[in-house]
Amino acid sequence: MNEQIKTHLEKYPQEIADMFTALRQLIFDSVSADLEETMWAKLPSYYNGDKVVRLIPFKDHINVEANAIIQHKDALSDYKITPKGMLQVYVKQSIPCDVLKIIFAETLR
Repeated sequence: MNEQIKTHLEKYPQEIADMFTALRQLIFDSVSADLEETMWAKLPSYYNGDKVVRLIPFKDHINVEANAIIQHKDALSDYKITPKGMLQVYVKQSIPCDVLKIIFAETLR
């Protein structure tokens, strides 16, 4: 994991750090390309060329920013999607791994 991102995660509760790590691994498992992992405007970001997925941690949830979320909103009906099209996954919720794998693959290919 990128050192800047590790440092950034230190200010969040352990359960958020664990969820972040699981989501990060899911991103890397979803695509075969070599992704660039970096901080962009203080946001952990994963790039394949000009395509990007961002994981934005908060104290009780993580926002997932990926272009393909809107196309799969029906499969994410148990989760909140912000007006800007970001998926919010709260600590009390399970990570929708199957759908997110598809979303990450579609966004980053």
